[in-house]
Order: sequence, then structure tokens, then C-alpha cells
Amino acid sequence: MDKIDRRILVELQVDAKQNTKEIARKIGLTATPTYERIKKLEQREVIKSYVALLDRNKIGKQVVAYCQITLLKHHKELIDRFKSEILLLPEIMECHHVSGNFDFLLKIVLDNIPDFHQFINEKLSVVDGISTIHTSFVMNSIKNTTAFEL
Repeated sequence: MDKIDRRILVELQVDAKQNTKEIARKIGLTATPTYERIKKLEQREVIKSYVALLDRNKIGKQVVAYCQITLLKHHKELIDRFKSEILLLPEIMECHHVSGNFDFLLKIVLDNIPDFHQFINEKLSVVDGISTIHTSFVMNSIKNTTAFEL
């Protein structure tokens, strides 16, 4: 990946709806080589997908919580089963297997506190193998970006 590829990626992170001609103009190439570079970045899965980023407040998602999950045991079978069950829960926006004082960090987004309470009681706490769940609620987001520095 060279300097031009990086400039293309920066432009796409700013606005993925830009057409190839607009990107080409901004990076100083013509449309055809810009298009070919974008296609190669997609084929190499540097660009994984194109998405619309939603304003969670405008769609009623008022609660963001981070849950620190500790499992009962560190057995491959239990970890794999946990991962499989987590993938089935759409309220979980992110799940990271981490090192440190707990095993997994989950980002959970819901409409309100009663919905969060119901989610914990009826969905998350019944996942096999969980020992403890510690939750922190987001009070205010200072920085929230999806763009990588290139």
C-alpha cells in the first residue's frame, strides 16, 4: 500500500459516498487508475465494506454500556461457546477478547435502562460460562470516530 492508496482510504473514510471522479480529483489522479486502486483495496479486503453511520440518539438508542465479562474457566470449548452465543445478540455492537482482569469487553447499545435490565437478565446472564459481569455506562462521549489515521 503506497501513499496514493492511503490518500484514497482517507477520502473514503471522510465520505464513502464520493464517486471515483471526486476522489481522483482530490488525490491528483484520473478516474480510471483511482477506480482500479479502489477495486484492488476491496479485493485485498483493506476496505471491508461500506456502511451508513447512524446517529444513535436520533434512532432512540440512549444507553451505551461496556460490560466486562469474566468466564468461569479458560477452556477453549467454553470460550468458543461464549463467542458463538454472543454473535447471536444484536444488542452487542462489539465484543473483544482481552487480557487483564477480565476476559471479554462488550459494547452494548439499547434504547433505555429498562431494556438494558431486561437484556442482562434474559439474554446475557443466561449465556453459559459467565462468572461475573461488571457494567459501566457511558455518560457522555468525548470522541467517537471510525476513521483510522493513515
